[in-house]
Amino acid sequence: MRVFKSFLPVTLLLLSTQVVSAQFKLPTLPYATNALEPAIDKQTMEIHYGKHHAAYVSNLNGALKGASAEGKSLADLLAQVSKYPAVIRNNAGGHFNHSMFWLIMTPKPKPVSPAFLKEINGTFGTIDKFKAAFADSAAKRFGSGWAWLIVQNGKLKITTTANQDNPLMDVVAEKGKPILALDVWEHAYYLKYQNKRPDYINAWWTVVNWAEVERRFNEAKK
Repeated sequence: MRVFKSFLPVTLLLLSTQVVSAQFKLPTLPYATNALEPAIDKQTMEIHYGKHHAAYVSNLNGALKGASAEGKSLADLLAQVSKYPAVIRNNAGGHFNHSMFWLIMTPKPKPVSPAFLKEINGTFGTIDKFKAAFADSAAKRFGSGWAWLIVQNGKLKITTTANQDNPLMDVVAEKGKPILALDVWEHAYYLKYQNKRPDYINAWWTVVNWAEVERRFNEAKK
């Protein structure tokens, strides 16, 4: 049995997905589907996690069965995703991105620690300026995609990716170690916010798990 290990523990407890005959598993949510209300409603969580994320896992397993990439860890698939068909790229990305997304949210958020706040302020000026820049990038991401805070060459940087791409993939322009992720696909917010993506983004800040973001930052800096 091979246990999936990212080059960073960044990819979590939830992302400690096992590779057994290329079978990836849907991780367990660390909270109830209604726990993030009112920012994210229960129905959206049930569909997003139980339908969309589950489909990425199922489709990834199906695409890997009998393929040359069968048996590869998720980290390896992402790092060399240019070698594989689009179905693997899309679904491996979808699995990683959502597994991370669930963990960087919490129903019991705590303020940003003084140590991490110093890092944010050193790059962006203030936490409010960071949030404004991140929200602007997320709102302007055309179509479906993700907004990220990454560690690139030891420094914090905001970037976005299309579809289910992420900064760990060898095909993206801005590579780095992701520490914060926001899903801006319409399925992540449309039931509650309709076409008002900025409202969704503003509400999402209230459930960000800053302790997890900081943990990932510290791991990325090693």
